[in-house]
Amino acid sequence: MPDGTGDTTGHGSSADQELDTMVTLRLLATTDMHMHVLPYDYLADRPCDRGGLARTASLIARLRAEVPNCLLLDNGDFLQGTPIGDIAADAFGSIFRRVHPAIAAMNGMGYDAAALGNHDFSFGLPFLRMVTGQANFPFLAANLRLRHGQDFPGHVMLRRSVKDWHGRDHALSIGVVGFLPPQTPEWDSDLSDQMHCEDILEAARRVVPLIRAEGADIVVALAHCGIGTISPVRGSDHAAAALAALPGIDAVIAGHTHEVFPGPDIAAAPGVDPVAGLLAGKPAVMAGFGGSHLGVIDLHLRPEPKGGWRIAAARSRADPVHPSLPTAESVARPAIKAHHETLRRLRRRVGRSATPLHSFFALIGDDPGLRLVNMAQRWHVRQRLRGTEWDGLPVLSASAPFRAGGRGGPGFYTDVPPGRLSLRNLADLYVFPNRICAIGLGGAQLADWLERSASMFRRVEPGATDATLIDPGFPSYNFDVVDGVTWQIDLSRPARFAPDGRLADPDARRVHDLRWRGFRVTAEDRFVLATNSYRLASCGLYSPLVSGNEIALKDGGLTRDILRHYVRRRRHLSIDTSPHWRFAPMPQSSVLFETGPAGLRFLPDVQARRGVRIEHVGTAPNGFAQLRMFL
Repeated sequence: MPDGTGDTTGHGSSADQELDTMVTLRLLATTDMHMHVLPYDYLADRPCDRGGLARTASLIARLRAEVPNCLLLDNGDFLQGTPIGDIAADAFGSIFRRVHPAIAAMNGMGYDAAALGNHDFSFGLPFLRMVTGQANFPFLAANLRLRHGQDFPGHVMLRRSVKDWHGRDHALSIGVVGFLPPQTPEWDSDLSDQMHCEDILEAARRVVPLIRAEGADIVVALAHCGIGTISPVRGSDHAAAALAALPGIDAVIAGHTHEVFPGPDIAAAPGVDPVAGLLAGKPAVMAGFGGSHLGVIDLHLRPEPKGGWRIAAARSRADPVHPSLPTAESVARPAIKAHHETLRRLRRRVGRSATPLHSFFALIGDDPGLRLVNMAQRWHVRQRLRGTEWDGLPVLSASAPFRAGGRGGPGFYTDVPPGRLSLRNLADLYVFPNRICAIGLGGAQLADWLERSASMFRRVEPGATDATLIDPGFPSYNFDVVDGVTWQIDLSRPARFAPDGRLADPDARRVHDLRWRGFRVTAEDRFVLATNSYRLASCGLYSPLVSGNEIALKDGGLTRDILRHYVRRRRHLSIDTSPHWRFAPMPQSSVLFETGPAGLRFLPDVQARRGVRIEHVGTAPNGFAQLRMFL
């Protein structure tokens, strides 16, 4: 921390007196914890190195000891994401009679304020109200309006006595405002009639002047959104840079996209400085997810001649939460009962599989676990539609791999060995509390559905050597594979759609030879497509294909529950691992892609099933195994 200089007697120049009363305010920020409370991998049933709240708490304690004036803030998505969160929601009121384990931990850590994220609504509004009501700090959502009952507060004024560099006390008012993605009600069909979300920038233009009028010296925005561009885009869930550009906001804490800022995750752009950690010239952080990092912003404040304070200098950084950090007892103690109950439930046996279920090669079309999810969805939808107008139409099923590397790292894959299947294995296959739905659609729409998935792949020029296969800007959870049909993807063609779903090239077609039971699919063919509640939202990659379609099944229950019922009914599973789709042949062409090193043992089987040659060519600096595939 810089040392103060100047006359400490009060008789020096005004400049000396101003410097003499410099104050450092440290903002410590977590985001997207997703119920990573203890350092334990419930899907692998073993301790893990990922930071989690318990290790992050140790780093927070260390950084608090360095500076006398600290605020601890959270940026949302804390309630959902691991089995302990699911079981806490399912069993709330029985094993957790007092305080939710995450809230108990956060209370013990002394959080000052938190924003709500979109996944905090995954278990419903009543549950969220109950849990947040147990917190000793406010949960903020300035752009959220509830249709019934009291709104969550939009902002809070934290009035603190702070010490300057010489230990003298001063009054400081910090306004903290929270924003969540405007699509939140649409991402869960259970919420669209219960709440409304305003555009983040529109809400900020309305609220920030009010916070200043209340006497805020500093305004900090907790923005549960990605960084995006400095130019406002209405309705965007990547609005942090544009938010920072608004007058009256002094610092921004971003999240939602699980990236790290400052750092190499984010490319430099106008108004975005990923080296200095500045958005529109203002300090900003994004702290990864699951406790991988802790955001730190140091604000050095000077008094204004007419009262109040201004930022004289600032520094932003994202500190990694190292595995060597000890587990904080203040976090572990209130979570231990929930931890043991989670392990007890997850270890229950539900069936057996003769097939290894893994996602190491999901992005090139080989994912036996995804096939099982689709089998369960088709089975359930057929049952629910018996005797209805939809009975007799071919039922297809769409699902995407949730654990397929990417930002989750080289260990972020499903890996279930053959043999006994437990509930933790099924939780590994389907990690989100989505609900099964079904829509009617025609052959042309089905082809466009697959074209949207094919946007994941970069174009490959014929004869290219070691071209990059995967577009890193396309998340795997948008890569839908449709069970019940077969097709080919021609990588020499441009993508019909951009990664965000916009029509990029109306004349482009990558998907060819689309067939159902060996017959070519025509535009006039009709199908029922089993999918999930997230896909029925009026926003997102697949929304143009859903908005005008008839809904055959609106709420068929939680996908995870249906998967469990299906496995218990079948008891002994043997999954058909023949490919749904293939890349069209491209002689003398090869592409590079990544997978987890643990997946290399499946490489011979994958090559045999797909009839392609794949070579392991080394290990990338990020720990992924690099593979070359000959097209």
